[in-house]
Amino acid sequence: MENHTVNKTWKFIVLAALAIAVTVSLGFYMYQGSINNITLQLENEVIEIASTARTLEELLEKESIPFNKDAYINMDLDTELEDNMNIIIKNPKSYTISFAGGEYEVKSFYRTVSEVLDEQGIVLGDKDFTSPKLDSTVSDGGNIELFKVEEVVETVEDIIPFDKMVNKNNKMDIGTSKVVQNGKDGLKKSHFKKEFINGKLHSIELVKEEIVTEPISEVVEKGTKDLIVTSRGNTSYRKAITMTATAYDASFESTGKNPGDKYYGLTALGTKARPGVVAVDPRVIPLGTKLYVQSLDGSKDYGFAIAEDTGGAIKGNKIDLFFETSSEVNRFGRRKVKVYVLK
Repeated sequence: MENHTVNKTWKFIVLAALAIAVTVSLGFYMYQGSINNITLQLENEVIEIASTARTLEELLEKESIPFNKDAYINMDLDTELEDNMNIIIKNPKSYTISFAGGEYEVKSFYRTVSEVLDEQGIVLGDKDFTSPKLDSTVSDGGNIELFKVEEVVETVEDIIPFDKMVNKNNKMDIGTSKVVQNGKDGLKKSHFKKEFINGKLHSIELVKEEIVTEPISEVVEKGTKDLIVTSRGNTSYRKAITMTATAYDASFESTGKNPGDKYYGLTALGTKARPGVVAVDPRVIPLGTKLYVQSLDGSKDYGFAIAEDTGGAIKGNKIDLFFETSSEVNRFGRRKVKVYVLK
């Protein structure tokens, strides 16, 4: 009876131990089954995590994974976790885009300049550039500066002044000249390429220059003849002036004086009025100058003369020739003469 009781007790103990072992094994198996191995890609970092978290949101809270409300996550936060699950999280970066004095704050998941600009819909021209360069990586908080390049071609017209050619002519009186060919300015066009960066002039380059019209030289003939043939032979002169000549005598009609009046019969220099004395404008021919007066109408030359007198009506290129008699004065009248200023 006693042995039967002992056997019964040991049987109970063995069964209890087996039950405990099964329970522990089952609990351990269930615990092992609730752990998920997760691969987390956070920015450029890969993190291996073994977690009992049920959902993604619970995992992020337990592991204190940093992310903000604008972050990119490749699945919803309430997604139930599974073993060997791959989770990707990208937090957007803040960048400053600068252009022509203005600054614009943007957020982007991209890291290179070109990707950030593409995301913002910013299209660069062929010559536009950035700082840093398009293929550069920008750090969080970095600045991207845009440079817009514009090129324009500007045409500038310039006058090409004509030059002057002087040819000597020994058949023309010294001191005289004439234009035998009128000069005309030419025209030159210069084409400049101007480069503007963000609206400011950066460089100027001459790309083309063309002569539209060549200048035409002015041709002038200048007299060198300084000899005149007179009754005394060849006489040299300094210059020749074509003048309008009139005649006067010592009469009241010519001088406003009668015999016996003060200064009657005297010249402006106080010399006696006589043939060979002429009245001039001293601003044109100084008093005391020796002259030769040549007729231009084929009549006899007045000949050698000296400028000793003046007259109220004798201004500019006018000359008054003295004669002895009123009949000579009347006969002479008014005519063109060439006056040689002798050396």
